[in-house]
Amino acid sequence: MRQAECVVEVLREVLGPDLVAAYLYGSAVSGGLRPHSDVDVFAVTGAATTHGQRAHLVGRLLDLSGAGAAHGQERPVELTLVRLAEVRPWRFPPVREFQYGEWLRDAYERGLTPEPEVDEDLAVLVTMVRQRGVALLGPPAAELLDAVPAADVRRAMTAGIPALLDELETDTRNVILTLARVWATLATGEILSKDAAADWALARLPEQERAVLAHARAVYLGEAEEAWERLGSRLRHEAEALVAEIERVA
Repeated sequence: MRQAECVVEVLREVLGPDLVAAYLYGSAVSGGLRPHSDVDVFAVTGAATTHGQRAHLVGRLLDLSGAGAAHGQERPVELTLVRLAEVRPWRFPPVREFQYGEWLRDAYERGLTPEPEVDEDLAVLVTMVRQRGVALLGPPAAELLDAVPAADVRRAMTAGIPALLDELETDTRNVILTLARVWATLATGEILSKDAAADWALARLPEQERAVLAHARAVYLGEAEEAWERLGSRLRHEAEALVAEIERVA
C-alpha cells in the first residue's frame, strides 16, 4: 500500500545501506484495515542508529502519519525498528532501536527523539511479523527473524497488563481489544486480529460481562462512536473480568 511504501522510502533515505528489511503487518494483512487501524511497519537495520537519524525519522514520519500529515489526513503510522543483532539470535528481552506512533505526536512536536530501549513487546511483534508479515523490502520474515519461544510471548503479553489498565480511561477501545487478544493468544497460541479476538472472547464471556468488549469491537469496525461514558462503572468491572480470564489461562 502507498503509505507503507512511503515509510520504506523514508527508511531508505535515513538508514541507507544499513536497512536490511521492512514488513507490513497487523490489520493491513490480517483481516483488512478498519476505520481506526494503523499502518504497521516493522523494519530491521544492520547497525545502531544515531540520535540524528532517529530525529530525522521522527520529522519525516510526522509528515506522513495521521491527522497532521503534510498532504491531508492519513492513517496513523506505527513504525518499529530493531537492530538485527538484537533479535537474531533471539534473546529476551530485546532492545528496540526506535518506535514511532501517533499517540506520541505531541511529544514529538515538542522535540522528543526516541532512544533505544528494552521492549518485551517485541516478542509479540516479531511473532506477528513472522506469521503474517508481508515483505516490503528484504527476505521473508521467517527467513530473517528467529522464532520466538511461546514462553517469551506469554511473558511479554502478561507483563504489559498493568500498563494497559493504567490507560483504560484514556485509550479505552485499544485497551479492551488488546486484553481480549491477550486472552485469546494465551488460550489458543495464535495471535488473532483485534476483531477476531473480540469475537473469540465474546463467545466465552458470561452475557452480563460482554457489553464493554462488544462496544469496543463495534467502534473498531466503525459501527459505533466511542461514547464510553454510557457504560459507566461497567468499564472497569468488565476490564477486570478480562484480566481474570487472562490470569486463569496464563
